[in-house]
Parts: sequence; structure tokens; C-alpha cells
Amino acid sequence: MDKDTGNKESPRPIIRLIDVHKSFGTLDVLRGVSLDFYPGETTVVLGPSGEGKSVMLKHIAGLLQPDRGEVWFENTRIDTLSEQKLGPIRGQIGFLFQQSALFDSMTVGENIAFPLRQLTKLHRDKINQRVYEVLNMVGLANTIEKMPAELSGGQRKRVALARAIVMNPKVVLYDEPTTGLDPIRSDVINELILKLQRETHVTGIVVTHDLASAFRIADRLIMLQHGNVLLDDTPERFRHTTDPVVQRFLSGEADPEELAGIGGRGEGKR
Repeated sequence: MDKDTGNKESPRPIIRLIDVHKSFGTLDVLRGVSLDFYPGETTVVLGPSGEGKSVMLKHIAGLLQPDRGEVWFENTRIDTLSEQKLGPIRGQIGFLFQQSALFDSMTVGENIAFPLRQLTKLHRDKINQRVYEVLNMVGLANTIEKMPAELSGGQRKRVALARAIVMNPKVVLYDEPTTGLDPIRSDVINELILKLQRETHVTGIVVTHDLASAFRIADRLIMLQHGNVLLDDTPERFRHTTDPVVQRFLSGEADPEELAGIGGRGEGKR
């Protein structure tokens, strides 16, 4: 996306993907994705299922390495780093997984404290203080002793978000943060994403199929199609795009080729 910065110097990207390719067997998932993500922005990545959105997030987190191309975090190329050298980088990137990925055998407090115990040398009292701070930020300080099984789906998402931000990351990756939630609980997650950006100026990269959420939280929207970037622009320009593929996606209308496989578009119920 071209930024209108006037006479100001353009900000340096915090995350860069340069010609990233990734295949699994014969399936080409990413086909030369090049993107810059800027500090303090919330970027929402849209696209049909199977277009590489979550795979892209895993490359940014260092969980996958590209077959070809480069992945950068600030001034460090991370796709070539060893697991040991990736550790400090991962400590600056929070990841909210689609299914929350809480440890069922740990309390809420223990789940959130886990990254601090694994990656820092903080004293137990400091860890407990930080756990309480982030739980309070997501409005769940009273759940610290509960087990994940005692929480609702929305509460588990909020606990997982608290864990994602407990290390004070510079970047938070959100993989389908509102999936499986009703509209009210989804709105709570949206508000938390906005609050986190407002209060900590964290960079957010959000993968979602939830269009209401996307337009509520995004500073910038990207659509992936066939493993590459189809459109990269502001939410307002996305709404008014003339690209027929994007228009169909935003209106929830299937591609004519897909419909042809099931006998075309019917006339609906009478």
C-alpha cells in the first residue's frame, strides 16, 4: 500500500516478506508473497480458505521456513536462523492461535506465566504481577485460578490473548481471533484488539474470515488469492474496489466456476 507521508520519511517496516514461496508436496500455497508491515498498524489479511493466510503467519513467527524468499523482523533476517537464535525474536512476537491452544492441565495463571518462565529470568513475584496485569487488561483477573475447561469459548480466547501479550511483544499475530464466537463475544475480542493497539501501539497482523471484524479493526486490508497478494489498500478503498474477485468475496458470492461444478446458481427458495 502506498502511504501518503508528505514530506515525512516513510517508517521502516517491522516485518518484511520478500518473494516468499511455500509448497506442501504438490500444493503451492504461497507463490511469491512480498509485503511490508509497519509499526503500530493493524493489518487484516483476508481471502478464501486455503490461500495461505495462516501459513504466512507461521512464517512471520518462525514456525515455518520458506522454500524460497526472505522473512525479516526489523533488521534481522529470521528464516535462516537456528532455533536457538530465533528464541529472542519469538519473544517479541505474540501469537493468538485459532483454537486458543491453552494447556488443559494448567490453570489460567499458569498458562499465561508459561512464556515468562520459559524465556525470562524474572522472579516469581514479578511473573505473578505481570500475569495479573494482562488478565486485568482483558477483563478476566478473577479467573486466574480456574482451569481452561471452566471457561467459555470467549473467555478462553481472552486468556489466550493475555498469554500472547504477556511478554510485551512488538507484534501480535491473530489467527481467526473471532472464529466460533457469537457476535457479542466477537465484539469483545475486537474491542480488546483495538484497546491493545491504542494503549501499547503494538503492530497487529490479523487473519480472519469475519468481515465485520475486519472492517472494525483494520488500518489496512490485504487479500490473498492463489497464494499471492490480490489487493492491498485501506478499508475504505476495499469497500469501493471494482475488482470482481474482491467484490464477490466481500458480498459472500461464490465464484461462477465453483457454482458450475454443482449445476450453476439456483433461483433460491420461493
